Amino acid sequence: MGMEIDTGWHDWKKTLGRAVNTAEFIGMPDELINKMAYQVGEFLAGNFEPGNREQRLLKELWEVGSEDEKRVLAKMIARLVDRDVH
Repeated sequence: MGMEIDTGWHDWKKTLGRAVNTAEFIGMPDELINKMAYQVGEFLAGNFEPGNREQRLLKELWEVGSEDEKRVLAKMIARLVDRDVH
């Protein structure tokens, strides 16, 4: 068992959104942002327990997804959290 991420859904999205926004601001290409989102997803799924039901759903989707599906999910999450920051 990993550590629990003890944040609310909106705070979690806001934090990730700021990270994506910062990456865009410094000129990081979308392809690299998506690759990093995938790597963060892998790390979170392997090391942390979800702190709320939305994070639990994402973890369960991650666990059943193929590598390609995980990459799509990571890209969608990056887009979702970036949209919430703007």
